[in-house]
Amino acid sequence: MFLLSDRALQMPKEFSRSRRVGDQIQRELSELIRDEINDPRLGMVSISAVTVSRDLAHAKIHVSVLGDEVQATESVNVLNHAAGFLRHRLGKILHIRVIPELKFHLDRSLEEGARIGALINRALASDRGNGNHD
Repeated sequence: MFLLSDRALQMPKEFSRSRRVGDQIQRELSELIRDEINDPRLGMVSISAVTVSRDLAHAKIHVSVLGDEVQATESVNVLNHAAGFLRHRLGKILHIRVIPELKFHLDRSLEEGARIGALINRALASDRGNGNHD
């Protein structure tokens, strides 16, 4: 018979709680940013992921921004400047004791994926152009 310690039983629960809180923060922040941040410097922003620390004290918000590097940087700066306001609003919505401190970061994974996809397509087109058919 195999017995797990109390600590081992708590680990998945803690992980799932921080993930659940992150998912809820992602949903609520998406609406708050859309409805309540009226800064003209804020571009088309999409929250791609939220990572919450185990103690729920910190949340790293990964955002994708439609536009060039200057627009993306400006949008992240606007969001970080509004983080206190957004955290306060989350406090009124979420039913948890500790509302995480919010830190916004630019997520480049979508543009990196598009760049890699373009490289693959270019390599395939070049391969077909050389008469190499599979």
